[in-house]
Amino acid sequence: MNKLSEIEAILFVVGDEGIGLEELSYLVKDNTANIYQQLQELNQRYEENELTALHILEVGNHFILSTKKAFAPLLKKYAESPIGSSLSQAALETLSIIAYKQPITRMEVEEIRGVQSSGSVQKLTAKRLIEEKGRVDGPGRAILYGTTDYFMDYFGLKSLAELPDIQSMEDELEEDAPFDLFYDRYKQVEGE
Repeated sequence: MNKLSEIEAILFVVGDEGIGLEELSYLVKDNTANIYQQLQELNQRYEENELTALHILEVGNHFILSTKKAFAPLLKKYAESPIGSSLSQAALETLSIIAYKQPITRMEVEEIRGVQSSGSVQKLTAKRLIEEKGRVDGPGRAILYGTTDYFMDYFGLKSLAELPDIQSMEDELEEDAPFDLFYDRYKQVEGE
């Protein structure tokens, strides 16, 4: 494992929020000058390689792994595609967490879900169901996400207070489901 691979892996995981040079330097355990040089080298490799769609955006002191501009029409077509209009289970989970916990960062969503969620966040943003609501005051200035007016219209809500109550849904599930996963099997053996 070399430094370029480590940098690439971190850029992939942080998604559209990007990462600052100092934090990247800390994680890869190298000085900022070397990390900056390696970011430039990695981006040069992306730019020269026609077989990759990736490049690195430098926005202020943050670096974001992104797609090359040449792929914008294709990605726009994908976002507008009726085939791509349905939401995956991962996107629905992410949207639910954001709706109930907003404003919330992508990292907080990932802590709740237990898996990486940048793709879902990007898809939900592209579909205008969530949007940036601000930034966290602290290191990295992570983006805070919340639902949009389009989300409210799409789900027929006048306010977020109309979202279903989580506790009542959990209570209903507990009433419907046996506590023991093997309850039905045990019942059959007992009845024989």
